[in-house]
Amino acid sequence: MSGDRRVRRTRRLIQEALVALILEKGYEAVTVTDVIERADVGRSTFYSHFTDKHDVLLSNLDDHDFLRPAPDSGGGLFAFSLPMFEHARERGRLVRALLGRRGGGPLLAHGERLLAEIVRRELLAAGARPSGGLDLLVVCVVGAYMGLLRAWVDGETAASPAELDAAFRTAVEPGVWALIHGDVAYPHGRDE
Repeated sequence: MSGDRRVRRTRRLIQEALVALILEKGYEAVTVTDVIERADVGRSTFYSHFTDKHDVLLSNLDDHDFLRPAPDSGGGLFAFSLPMFEHARERGRLVRALLGRRGGGPLLAHGERLLAEIVRRELLAAGARPSGGLDLLVVCVVGAYMGLLRAWVDGETAASPAELDAAFRTAVEPGVWALIHGDVAYPHGRDE
């Protein structure tokens, strides 16, 4: 049991060191040596837990359940939205490091892929049919959500999670419902 506690503590020290360093100098400028020195662990200890700094970055997502929605609360379409904005506020420092201007670009892509899977499942459950139109809609929904999240993370807005959620829903729900109900015609004969 104490071994598990030591493993968790060591992983947390390394993760926290990376977050602090990203906030100080940006992801690209951080080296594994920087993380090792900040976490005050040996090189072999670092590599017994992680393969590289990108692995540490992704572990922050996995270990902190970021970009994972709360269990379906029956809140209708995009039930993930408000809980995820609230989760981002609760973990502000971590989220700023992971998704802010100084964060790692690969992490944004990873987060967008996770969110796209969630959005696609919700849209299919709401009655959308698999199609090129659905694929485009998923891209739009994810882009709108991540855009609002990044604007908040980078300090471009001081909106509350509820205000961010309302803006997100106002921007995307009319188009989503139009697609689901078949009210969307795609230019150049692309409706499928």
